[in-house]
Amino acid sequence: MEGPTTPEVASESKLKGEDVNPADADGTQASPGREVGSPTAQLLPPIEGEEHPKIWLPRALRQTYIRKVGDTVNLLIPFQGKPRPQATWTHNGCALDASRVSVRNGERDSILFIREAQRADSGRYQLRVQLGGLEATATIDILVIERPGPPQSIKLVDVWGLNATLEWTPPQDTGNTVLLGYTVQKADTKSGLWFTVLEHYHRTSCIVSNLIVGNSYAFRVFAENQCGLSETAPITADLAHIQKAATVYKSKGFAQHDFSEAPKFTQPLADCTTITGYDTQLFCCVRASPRPKIIWLKNKMDIQGNPKYRALSHLGVCSLEIRKPGPFDGGIYTCKAVNALGEASVDCRVDVKGKGRRITVASGC
Repeated sequence: MEGPTTPEVASESKLKGEDVNPADADGTQASPGREVGSPTAQLLPPIEGEEHPKIWLPRALRQTYIRKVGDTVNLLIPFQGKPRPQATWTHNGCALDASRVSVRNGERDSILFIREAQRADSGRYQLRVQLGGLEATATIDILVIERPGPPQSIKLVDVWGLNATLEWTPPQDTGNTVLLGYTVQKADTKSGLWFTVLEHYHRTSCIVSNLIVGNSYAFRVFAENQCGLSETAPITADLAHIQKAATVYKSKGFAQHDFSEAPKFTQPLADCTTITGYDTQLFCCVRASPRPKIIWLKNKMDIQGNPKYRALSHLGVCSLEIRKPGPFDGGIYTCKAVNALGEASVDCRVDVKGKGRRITVASGC
């Protein structure tokens, strides 16, 4: 199998093992017959010029190393030991698949290379460095992930008012990692455009609100993990029809207001003085319902039909015109309003002045 090129190894060395030193990496060495890192391990006295095996594990590889399907895995692990130690790799306790994984061991490092990672490449990789009866080991967890599959189904459970209830089942394939949630979208049949209503939603049922009256909606759900959304999404078989609720108008009984009112003068007659031969008008205002009958009196005598007087009534304003009054037209004038509910009246005094003298006619003249 083709191994990693020198530029690739150098690039990965910068990414995964930059500035590797004892402060940034785990150095592990062991004695014969003892497990690495054992607190009771007894080291043999080193021979002059000999270095015990030790592995410097880059800080980035001390936690799970996550890659996406199709990405390249290129890990450079430095180690030490004199004379040159023997470095071997295992995958989940077994030998590596040489058709997929290539290894290059140098004087001071070992490179693990996978050109296009697949989910089957996930697992625990262990590097073992042996020198005589001494050895050191380092473990790296690799996780290869991809997009999840779509939810298995989605169902429109209920529609009421401006709301719709949805339920769905989780996907069979989560993409080799945990799900981060679901994305719910809606589309009305008029535009056919999809709009997101919920993101990173963790439950498998939801209520979609604020739908528009008169529209019909379809819904779909995507599953989401660290790689992104599923490539496809199931769509509801049934449409949610948002109908306008029937409005039942209940009219309340209307109690008609009774405007009936006995006559009442809101503006009385005013006393006046006039000159002989000059027309004079008297005014007053009355309010009544039904419309009252207006009667004019002079000195308590009905003057209706007398051509000397002209009586008018319009919108509650009553007027009496005295045409060219003479000395005997002075007196007490009365306006009486009468309807079925009662009557009311107002009076005023009219004085008529002659040339050089004043003539006053009292009541009863």
